[in-house]
Amino acid sequence: MPFPFTEQGLDMQRRVQDFMDNHILPRHPAWVAHVEKGEFPPPFIEDLKGLAKAEGLWNLFLPGLRDDEPGTRLSNLDYAPLAEIMGRLPWAPEVFNCNAPDTGNMELLHLFATPAQYEQWLKPLLAGDIRSCFAMTEPDVASSDPTNLETRIRHDGDHYVISGRKWFTTNAADPRCKLCILMGITDPDGEPHARHSMVLIPMDAPGLEVVRNIPIMHHTSPEGHCEVVFRDVRVPATNLLGNEGEGFKLAQARLGPGRIHHCMRSLGQCELALELMCERALERRTFGKYLADHGTIQEWIALARCDIEQARLLVLKAAWLIDQKGSKAARNEVAMIKVIVPRLQTTILERAIQTFGAAGLTPDTPLAFLWTWGRALRIVDGPDEVHLRTIARREIRAARENLGRTIPYLTPPEALKAPGPDGAR
Repeated sequence: MPFPFTEQGLDMQRRVQDFMDNHILPRHPAWVAHVEKGEFPPPFIEDLKGLAKAEGLWNLFLPGLRDDEPGTRLSNLDYAPLAEIMGRLPWAPEVFNCNAPDTGNMELLHLFATPAQYEQWLKPLLAGDIRSCFAMTEPDVASSDPTNLETRIRHDGDHYVISGRKWFTTNAADPRCKLCILMGITDPDGEPHARHSMVLIPMDAPGLEVVRNIPIMHHTSPEGHCEVVFRDVRVPATNLLGNEGEGFKLAQARLGPGRIHHCMRSLGQCELALELMCERALERRTFGKYLADHGTIQEWIALARCDIEQARLLVLKAAWLIDQKGSKAARNEVAMIKVIVPRLQTTILERAIQTFGAAGLTPDTPLAFLWTWGRALRIVDGPDEVHLRTIARREIRAARENLGRTIPYLTPPEALKAPGPDGAR
């Protein structure tokens, strides 16, 4: 099961890293200054996007692109290290049109959009002219079990009428966000996994209200993780995405690659934290010697390197499986990386913050924010417990199917009573 990157993939790694170093990182102080003044998006973002597009660093994430669509058609395996490079700076992926949730929404539309939906929504998303959001999670139910979702999508003549409340709807505060893909109930009496559907809702539809941008652990993202209310929002029936009752099917098609993107971006943030921790350890002295000479710090650094390498290999395996056999074949690996990587991120960031001391708690470093995002990832896209349940069920099912195969490895009780060669028991 090799994970070799293609020549195109290796070339893209070099080019994306160069673009980050030469064009994005130098703009980071200006990005922070604009956002702190409430200017979002910063005025230079579109220029950077135009430069990335001109250099062929555009839509790197979608393997199924057609010849007439802008992008590179990299495999999931080749894209994974690019997500890691971009992930070191949370606003960087948008420059390459590789930002969530637009990536997942573009994947959905690419798979299921009608020709009219393609023209209206997917083409401008692929061009980076608009942004989008995905409304699934609800505040009044445990959305980790999507069968709990209560937002209604009901027929009314040639229209659907949507009523409900969603939250943690990423991108909804972005003024360029023009499309909301919403998952809700079309058949409340149907089989639990066939009750839900997805509809396309323009953000300016009457009755759609962005109530608030919810801070995550006191950090407010300018693009928003918003609470959104839908009060009898009316859209044409032609805005249905896919078929009625296929909401779960569509959601699963969207989540597999997206979780790989999330995890690789997280690993990029882990690498950044480790680099910062090492630099801090080399310049800060306590009790007569540099931190790098203390055994505890050395252990933290070594464990971080071991854990990052192991986690990366598992993510690459998941990407390889999706490329070779589809998202369903990689379900177990995707569940595992979704548990492992956010936990790893919080552990490494915790130690990096400790190494920096008081400075690690301040906005002078990115560490506090990166710890916050790692902690949030243990809940968003499904809490750890749901993914652990998926993994355990698969292991137990396999054990049940192979019950008895391990018996030869067990020592029979009578053997324990038999005398040994020297008569000992």
